[in-house]
Amino acid sequence: MRVVVQRVLSASVAIVGEVVSQIGPGMLVLLGVEHGDTDEDAVWLTRKLAGLRIFDDADGVMNIDIRDSGGQAMVVSQFTLHASTRKGNRPSYIRAAPEPESRPMYRKFVSMLEEATGRGVATGEFGADMQVSLVNDGPVTIIIDSKLRE
Repeated sequence: MRVVVQRVLSASVAIVGEVVSQIGPGMLVLLGVEHGDTDEDAVWLTRKLAGLRIFDDADGVMNIDIRDSGGQAMVVSQFTLHASTRKGNRPSYIRAAPEPESRPMYRKFVSMLEEATGRGVATGEFGADMQVSLVNDGPVTIIIDSKLRE
């Protein structure tokens, strides 16, 4: 699993021009599920995100996680995070998990993140053509891959 997590002041998802989900301050998580990802990948990644200290403390230092900041989370599926651009200029998505594998992992990931943070998580609509809007705070943008575990 691979995520791009962004600290945001706000984020929203629209489908066909209608806002279907939105959050205030917190984190927007773009999630890509790779063929072969397991529950262990989801567990590791949700723990990492719940404890990721990217929110400012009283001294303006990034030292607080989403649970202590009171922030909200939004997860949006994005298979293009597993694009390969090795050959030519047209990305290949062969490493991205197919829908029958990725949809249940996406749902499980959202549930695990809700449990890890102790609050609801906003979502997009899996497989839909979505317009994601955000106000990146900082900017803070971090890429995390459950296979690399750096």
